[in-house]
Formats: sequence, C-alpha cells, structure tokens
Amino acid sequence: MLSKKLNIVPTWRFYRDDGELLDPVLFVLLGGLRETGKLTHAASRANISYRHAWNLLNRAEAFFGMALVEMRRGHGTRLSPLGEKLLWAEQRVRARLGPQIDSMASELNHQLQQLLDGAHPVLRLHASHGYAVALLPDFPGELDLRYCSSVEALEALRRDECDLASLHLPVQTQLAEQVMAVYRPYLSGQNLNVIRFVTRRQGLMLRHEDRDRIRAMKDLARGDIRFIPRNERSGTRMLFDLLLAEHGINETDIPDARHEEFTHTAVAAYVAAGMADAGFGVEAAATQFGLDFVPLATEHYLLVCQAERLAQENMQALLTYMASKGFLAEVAALNGYAPDHCGEVTTFEALLAENAGSV
Repeated sequence: MLSKKLNIVPTWRFYRDDGELLDPVLFVLLGGLRETGKLTHAASRANISYRHAWNLLNRAEAFFGMALVEMRRGHGTRLSPLGEKLLWAEQRVRARLGPQIDSMASELNHQLQQLLDGAHPVLRLHASHGYAVALLPDFPGELDLRYCSSVEALEALRRDECDLASLHLPVQTQLAEQVMAVYRPYLSGQNLNVIRFVTRRQGLMLRHEDRDRIRAMKDLARGDIRFIPRNERSGTRMLFDLLLAEHGINETDIPDARHEEFTHTAVAAYVAAGMADAGFGVEAAATQFGLDFVPLATEHYLLVCQAERLAQENMQALLTYMASKGFLAEVAALNGYAPDHCGEVTTFEALLAENAGSV
C-alpha cells in the first residue's frame, strides 16, 4: 500500500513579461505575518531564513510596485492593503477549488494503489462538501471520496457508480419533510439503508463589525446587505431557500449577488475578505475564518447505501471506525458539529419519527 497519500495544493504563481517569477512561499510568509505580526516568526513558519524573507518581500514590492507590508516601530509588521488582497486571493482559491482538487487527489491515490497492489475492494463515497466527511478517508481501509451535490451523489448511487452517498436532512420536522420531498424521487425503487453520521449547525456567517446590523434572516432583505449564496443545486442552498420561505422572505428581496460559491469554506473566505457582508453555511467554516455566526438550523448529515452492500467487510470496517472513540473526538472538536449515533444503521422513516418526537 502507499505509505503516504498524495495531496494536491493549488497556489498562485505570478509572472512578468520579462520572466520574473515570485516564489509561492510568499503566501505562507504573508499568512504568518498576518497571524503573528513578526517577520522572524513568519519566516520560521515558512521554513526560510529571516534574510530570505526580507529579500522575498523586497522582490515582491519591486514586482508589484507597492509594498506588501507596513513596518510599525515598536509594534511589529502588518500587511499592507495589497498584502491583504493577495493573501485573501490565495485563500479564496484554496477554499473554492479545495473539494474538486481533493476529489482529484482521491482518484489519483486510488489509481496508484491499484497499480501497486492490484485490484482490491475500495469504498466509493460521493458526498457533499463538509468538515466531518473530510475526516473519513483516514479510516484503515481505502476510501475514494468524491465531492458533489447530494442530488448528484444520489444519482451516482442509483447508477452504481458509488457505494455510499451523502445527504443532509434538517432536524426540524417541517423542513425535513420539504427536503425529503425533493430527495424521494432519487431514493424510490431502491432497497436503501441510512447510516447516521453527524449533526451540524448552519446559519449566517458575518464579520464581527457587522454583528449589530445583521442579527436574523429578515436583515438580509433590507437592501444594504451584500449576500453571497451557495450554488443552486447544493443541499445548503435548498435549506437556505426553505428558511427564506419560512420567514416570509422572497428571494428577489435579497440584492443580487455577483456569483455563487460552491463550498462552505469559499463562502466564509468571501465574507472574511470583505467582498460580502454575509453568507450562509456551517459554523465550522465561520470559525476557520474568524467570523461571527448566527445559528439558524441544525441538520443530520447522513450516508446512504444499498442494503446488500452493508454486509461487505470494508463497509463494516468503516462503520466500526465511525463509532471509534478517536473518530468521535475528532468530530466533536469541529465547531457546530456533533456525533449523531455515528455508524448506526436506520431508516428515513425512523429518523423522521425521532425528530417529530423530540419537538
């Protein structure tokens, strides 16, 4: 087996017509400066010398014609407006492309594994992006994780292109029934089992300075709030649209966004960069970018498989891993996430009845 799995990381590369190229380690250096305010600490984090760090900043200043940092006597170093813009651009690229690149890396690892070991059982999981599901590939077997929308995952499950698909279902009964009405056509005619996984909180993400003017859903319709939505086919967008209707807000009441984002992380990065005032997504994404969070809904994040696959050795190994103390501790460490009878098998009917009984 591969001793280490391969990872793919996107990064900016800046060229000039004369062939001048900036070292991508610049972004690690800028990130360290924003966090610590000290060039010595930032250079250490970037694994370069203090002298190299200074040379890199000077080259970048000559490259762009503007300084990337500002020196403050007695107060260390901080990023200039240009430095902030560059760092946010790099972080937004990682947030936006991360799931697609992770999917490509998973596919590559699977292909290399097959070359080294020959054909062997691999669990194929098609899932919507999330912080807890990203922990599953660490289980002792081999898991090929591809990110896509819940509808796309369920379509793949029906076509036998994956062994497991994900979907998320609100805990609140009325919302859950509306979501199930969307999913039922993709679930019908199959003998499916539901595997419980986690619950997660979704809500508004905003910068701390906007907390007083954005307190609830109704504030989004005031006309002065720049909102960044998720992509139209995502389960999170479906939940957001249902919450709008529940609060009596018409989608047209919210000022048009310039574009959509495809992950929770990308929405949070967009808001944190000051390009929008609010977005909707999971609390863990807000925490990652130091944003405030207004909780609006809790949902089950579930896995679905064909009933006959449940007895497979690798499937049982995954369920055992999901219920292990170490994995449960990792989930519990994610803000807004909680283990939800991890690895237990149930049905949609039983889950809906449980939700109704807890109201």
